Amino acid sequence: MSGKARWEDLAPRVVSAAILIALCALEVWLGGIWFQLLIGAVCGIGTWELARMAERGKGVMPSLIPVSILAGFCVVAAGYLPKLMSVPVLVLPAVIGVFFIKRDRRVFGVGTLAVMLAGGGMVHLRDQLGLEFALWIICLVVVTDVAGYFGGKTIGGPKFWPKFSPKKTWAGIVSGWIGAAGVGWLFTPIAALDGKFIVYSVVVSFASQLGDIAESAVKRRVGVKDSSSLIPGHGGVLDRFDGLIGAALFVMLSMLLTKYPAVF
Repeated sequence: MSGKARWEDLAPRVVSAAILIALCALEVWLGGIWFQLLIGAVCGIGTWELARMAERGKGVMPSLIPVSILAGFCVVAAGYLPKLMSVPVLVLPAVIGVFFIKRDRRVFGVGTLAVMLAGGGMVHLRDQLGLEFALWIICLVVVTDVAGYFGGKTIGGPKFWPKFSPKKTWAGIVSGWIGAAGVGWLFTPIAALDGKFIVYSVVVSFASQLGDIAESAVKRRVGVKDSSSLIPGHGGVLDRFDGLIGAALFVMLSMLLTKYPAVF
Protein backbone atom coordinates (compact mmCIF):
# COMPACT_ATOMS: atom_id res chain seq x y z
CA MET A 1 0.00 0.00 0.00
CA SER A 2 1.40 3.42 -0.95
CA GLY A 3 2.02 6.05 1.72
CA LYS A 4 -0.72 8.28 0.34
CA ALA A 5 -3.30 5.50 0.18
CA ARG A 6 -2.40 4.40 3.70
CA TRP A 7 -3.51 7.75 5.14
CA GLU A 8 -6.34 8.62 2.73
CA ASP A 9 -9.02 8.20 5.40
CA LEU A 10 -7.19 10.34 7.95
CA ALA A 11 -8.76 13.74 7.14
CA PRO A 12 -12.45 12.70 7.46
CA ARG A 13 -11.59 10.64 10.53
CA VAL A 14 -9.93 13.63 12.22
CA VAL A 15 -12.80 16.03 11.46
CA SER A 16 -15.49 13.59 12.56
CA ALA A 17 -13.53 12.62 15.66
CA ALA A 18 -13.02 16.27 16.65
CA ILE A 19 -16.75 16.95 16.43
CA LEU A 20 -17.61 13.79 18.36
CA ILE A 21 -15.05 14.49 21.07
CA ALA A 22 -16.29 18.06 21.52
CA LEU A 23 -19.91 16.90 21.76
CA CYS A 24 -19.11 14.06 24.15
CA ALA A 25 -16.90 16.26 26.32
CA LEU A 26 -19.71 18.80 26.71
CA GLU A 27 -22.29 16.12 27.55
CA VAL A 28 -19.98 14.37 30.03
CA TRP A 29 -19.26 17.65 31.78
CA LEU A 30 -22.95 18.55 31.97
CA GLY A 31 -23.94 15.10 33.22
CA GLY A 32 -27.49 14.33 34.32
CA ILE A 33 -30.19 14.32 31.68
CA TRP A 34 -27.86 15.72 29.02
CA PHE A 35 -25.46 12.80 29.28
CA GLN A 36 -28.37 10.38 29.52
CA LEU A 37 -29.85 11.76 26.30
CA LEU A 38 -26.51 11.37 24.51
CA ILE A 39 -26.12 7.74 25.59
CA GLY A 40 -29.80 7.12 24.82
CA ALA A 41 -29.30 8.45 21.29
CA VAL A 42 -26.20 6.27 20.81
CA CYS A 43 -28.08 3.17 21.98
CA GLY A 44 -31.15 3.97 19.89
CA ILE A 45 -29.16 4.49 16.70
CA GLY A 46 -26.97 1.49 17.53
CA THR A 47 -30.08 -0.68 17.83
CA TRP A 48 -31.24 0.52 14.40
CA GLU A 49 -27.80 -0.25 12.94
CA LEU A 50 -27.87 -3.75 14.44
CA ALA A 51 -31.29 -4.33 12.89
CA ARG A 52 -29.90 -3.14 9.54
CA MET A 53 -26.95 -5.52 9.80
CA ALA A 54 -29.11 -8.42 10.98
CA GLU A 55 -31.28 -7.95 7.91
CA ARG A 56 -28.14 -8.02 5.72
CA GLY A 57 -28.54 -4.40 4.65
CA LYS A 58 -31.92 -5.14 3.07
CA GLY A 59 -33.57 -2.36 5.00
CA VAL A 60 -35.14 -2.15 8.42
CA MET A 61 -38.77 -3.08 8.94
CA PRO A 62 -40.91 -0.07 9.95
CA SER A 63 -41.85 -1.92 13.14
CA LEU A 64 -38.20 -1.83 14.24
CA ILE A 65 -38.02 1.98 14.20
CA PRO A 66 -40.20 2.22 17.35
CA VAL A 67 -37.98 -0.46 18.94
CA SER A 68 -34.94 1.75 18.32
CA ILE A 69 -36.74 4.73 19.86
CA LEU A 70 -37.73 2.51 22.78
CA ALA A 71 -34.08 1.57 23.26
CA GLY A 72 -33.09 5.20 23.67
CA PHE A 73 -35.96 5.84 26.04
CA CYS A 74 -35.07 2.79 28.17
CA VAL A 75 -31.50 3.98 28.66
CA VAL A 76 -32.72 7.37 29.89
CA ALA A 77 -35.36 5.75 32.12
CA ALA A 78 -32.80 3.33 33.59
CA GLY A 79 -30.90 6.27 35.02
CA TYR A 80 -33.81 6.97 37.37
CA LEU A 81 -34.34 3.38 38.51
CA PRO A 82 -32.53 1.25 41.13
CA LYS A 83 -29.87 -0.98 39.59
CA LEU A 84 -31.83 -4.24 39.77
CA MET A 85 -34.98 -2.65 38.38
CA SER A 86 -33.05 -1.06 35.50
CA VAL A 87 -31.80 -4.40 34.12
CA PRO A 88 -35.15 -5.70 32.76
CA VAL A 89 -35.83 -2.25 31.32
CA LEU A 90 -32.51 -2.35 29.45
CA VAL A 91 -33.13 -5.90 28.23
CA LEU A 92 -36.63 -5.07 26.91
CA PRO A 93 -35.67 -3.68 23.44
CA ALA A 94 -33.62 -6.79 22.61
CA VAL A 95 -36.45 -9.10 23.66
CA ILE A 96 -39.12 -7.20 21.71
CA GLY A 97 -37.03 -6.44 18.64
CA VAL A 98 -35.85 -10.00 18.06
CA PHE A 99 -39.39 -11.03 17.09
CA PHE A 100 -39.36 -8.62 14.13
CA ILE A 101 -35.99 -9.73 12.72
CA LYS A 102 -36.28 -12.10 9.76
CA ARG A 103 -32.68 -13.04 8.99
CA ASP A 104 -30.22 -13.04 11.91
CA ARG A 105 -31.85 -12.84 15.32
CA ARG A 106 -28.61 -13.70 17.14
CA VAL A 107 -26.79 -10.67 15.74
CA PHE A 108 -29.61 -8.36 16.73
CA GLY A 109 -30.46 -9.92 20.10
CA VAL A 110 -26.96 -10.35 21.50
CA GLY A 111 -25.72 -7.10 19.96
CA THR A 112 -28.62 -5.03 21.27
CA LEU A 113 -28.30 -6.59 24.71
CA ALA A 114 -24.61 -5.62 24.86
CA VAL A 115 -25.33 -2.08 23.62
CA MET A 116 -28.13 -1.53 26.12
CA LEU A 117 -26.26 -2.89 29.15
CA ALA A 118 -23.17 -0.86 28.25
CA GLY A 119 -25.30 2.25 27.75
CA GLY A 120 -27.05 1.80 31.07
CA GLY A 121 -23.69 1.17 32.69
CA MET A 122 -22.23 4.41 31.31
CA VAL A 123 -25.19 6.39 32.65
CA HIS A 124 -24.71 4.79 36.07
CA LEU A 125 -20.95 5.36 36.04
CA ARG A 126 -21.34 9.05 35.23
CA ASP A 127 -24.28 9.80 37.51
CA GLN A 128 -23.25 7.68 40.49
CA LEU A 129 -19.45 7.56 40.33
CA GLY A 130 -18.56 10.99 39.05
CA LEU A 131 -17.11 13.06 36.26
CA GLU A 132 -13.53 11.80 36.69
CA PHE A 133 -14.47 8.19 36.08
CA ALA A 134 -16.46 9.01 32.95
CA LEU A 135 -13.57 11.10 31.61
CA TRP A 136 -11.10 8.31 32.36
CA ILE A 137 -12.98 5.61 30.46
CA ILE A 138 -13.74 7.86 27.48
CA CYS A 139 -10.15 9.15 27.27
CA LEU A 140 -8.92 5.58 27.59
CA VAL A 141 -11.02 4.35 24.66
CA VAL A 142 -10.15 7.35 22.46
CA VAL A 143 -6.41 7.10 23.13
CA THR A 144 -6.46 3.33 22.59
CA ASP A 145 -8.14 3.83 19.22
CA VAL A 146 -5.88 6.70 18.10
CA ALA A 147 -2.64 5.07 19.25
CA GLY A 148 -3.71 1.78 17.69
CA TYR A 149 -4.56 3.49 14.41
CA PHE A 150 -1.22 5.24 14.08
CA GLY A 151 0.77 2.31 15.44
CA GLY A 152 -0.87 -0.12 13.06
CA LYS A 153 -0.58 2.16 10.03
CA THR A 154 3.03 3.12 10.74
CA ILE A 155 4.52 -0.19 11.86
CA GLY A 156 2.24 -2.74 10.24
CA GLY A 157 3.38 -6.33 10.69
CA PRO A 158 1.52 -9.49 11.72
CA LYS A 159 -2.24 -9.42 12.06
CA PHE A 160 -3.74 -9.85 15.51
CA TRP A 161 -6.89 -11.83 14.63
CA PRO A 162 -7.35 -11.81 10.83
CA LYS A 163 -10.34 -14.15 10.89
CA PHE A 164 -12.47 -11.50 12.58
CA SER A 165 -10.60 -8.22 12.10
CA PRO A 166 -8.30 -8.31 9.04
CA LYS A 167 -6.91 -4.80 9.56
CA LYS A 168 -5.82 -5.00 13.20
CA THR A 169 -2.14 -5.74 13.73
CA TRP A 170 -0.17 -6.66 16.84
CA ALA A 171 1.61 -3.33 16.47
CA GLY A 172 -1.71 -1.48 16.66
CA ILE A 173 -2.91 -3.55 19.62
CA VAL A 174 0.27 -2.96 21.63
CA SER A 175 0.35 0.73 20.67
CA GLY A 176 -3.15 1.02 22.11
CA TRP A 177 -1.98 -0.59 25.35
CA ILE A 178 0.91 1.86 25.63
CA GLY A 179 -1.45 4.80 25.14
CA ALA A 180 -3.85 3.35 27.72
CA ALA A 181 -1.03 2.98 30.25
CA GLY A 182 -0.32 6.68 29.80
CA VAL A 183 -3.98 7.53 30.45
CA GLY A 184 -3.97 5.32 33.55
CA TRP A 185 -0.81 7.04 34.80
CA LEU A 186 -2.37 10.49 34.31
CA PHE A 187 -5.56 9.55 36.17
CA THR A 188 -3.89 7.64 39.02
CA PRO A 189 -3.35 10.77 41.18
CA ILE A 190 -6.87 11.99 40.42
CA ALA A 191 -8.35 8.67 41.46
CA ALA A 192 -6.01 8.40 44.49
CA LEU A 193 -5.04 4.90 43.39
CA ASP A 194 -1.70 3.11 43.18
CA GLY A 195 0.15 1.69 40.20
CA LYS A 196 -2.37 -1.15 39.83
CA PHE A 197 -4.66 1.36 38.16
CA ILE A 198 -2.21 1.63 35.24
CA VAL A 199 -2.36 -2.14 34.74
CA TYR A 200 -6.14 -2.02 35.09
CA SER A 201 -6.29 0.68 32.41
CA VAL A 202 -4.36 -1.54 30.00
CA VAL A 203 -6.76 -4.43 30.66
CA VAL A 204 -9.76 -2.15 30.04
CA SER A 205 -8.02 -0.96 26.87
CA PHE A 206 -7.85 -4.57 25.67
CA ALA A 207 -11.56 -4.97 26.46
CA SER A 208 -12.27 -1.95 24.26
CA GLN A 209 -10.21 -3.52 21.45
CA LEU A 210 -12.16 -6.76 21.82
CA GLY A 211 -15.37 -4.74 21.51
CA ASP A 212 -14.04 -3.37 18.22
CA ILE A 213 -13.08 -6.86 17.05
CA ALA A 214 -16.49 -8.26 18.04
CA GLU A 215 -18.22 -5.65 15.89
CA SER A 216 -15.85 -6.44 13.01
CA ALA A 217 -16.79 -10.11 13.37
CA VAL A 218 -20.48 -9.21 13.17
CA LYS A 219 -19.91 -7.14 10.03
CA ARG A 220 -18.00 -9.98 8.38
CA ARG A 221 -20.75 -12.40 9.30
CA VAL A 222 -23.48 -10.31 7.71
CA GLY A 223 -21.35 -9.07 4.82
CA VAL A 224 -21.33 -5.30 5.36
CA LYS A 225 -18.37 -2.91 5.51
CA ASP A 226 -19.81 -0.47 8.06
CA SER A 227 -22.72 -0.55 10.47
CA SER A 228 -24.07 2.49 8.57
CA SER A 229 -22.73 5.63 6.87
CA LEU A 230 -23.85 8.23 9.40
CA ILE A 231 -20.36 9.42 10.45
CA PRO A 232 -17.92 10.40 7.66
CA GLY A 233 -14.65 8.51 7.92
CA HIS A 234 -15.96 6.23 10.67
CA GLY A 235 -19.03 4.51 9.23
CA GLY A 236 -21.80 4.23 11.77
CA VAL A 237 -22.36 4.94 15.44
CA LEU A 238 -21.41 1.37 16.38
CA ASP A 239 -18.19 1.70 14.38
CA ARG A 240 -17.26 4.64 16.59
CA PHE A 241 -18.58 3.43 19.96
CA ASP A 242 -17.86 -0.32 19.77
CA GLY A 243 -14.71 0.12 21.87
CA LEU A 244 -16.61 2.06 24.54
CA ILE A 245 -19.20 -0.72 24.69
CA GLY A 246 -16.50 -3.33 25.33
CA ALA A 247 -14.75 -1.18 27.93
CA ALA A 248 -17.96 -0.28 29.78
CA LEU A 249 -19.11 -3.90 29.94
CA PHE A 250 -15.75 -5.00 31.34
CA VAL A 251 -15.62 -2.22 33.96
CA MET A 252 -19.12 -3.05 35.17
CA LEU A 253 -18.25 -6.75 35.38
CA SER A 254 -14.99 -6.12 37.22
CA MET A 255 -16.67 -3.81 39.73
CA LEU A 256 -19.43 -6.37 40.30
CA LEU A 257 -17.02 -9.26 40.84
CA THR A 258 -14.01 -7.59 42.49
CA LYS A 259 -15.24 -4.17 43.68
CA TYR A 260 -12.25 -2.63 41.89
CA PRO A 261 -11.67 0.27 41.44
CA ALA A 262 -13.58 0.80 44.68
CA VAL A 263 -12.56 4.46 44.97
CA PHE A 264 -15.06 5.36 42.30
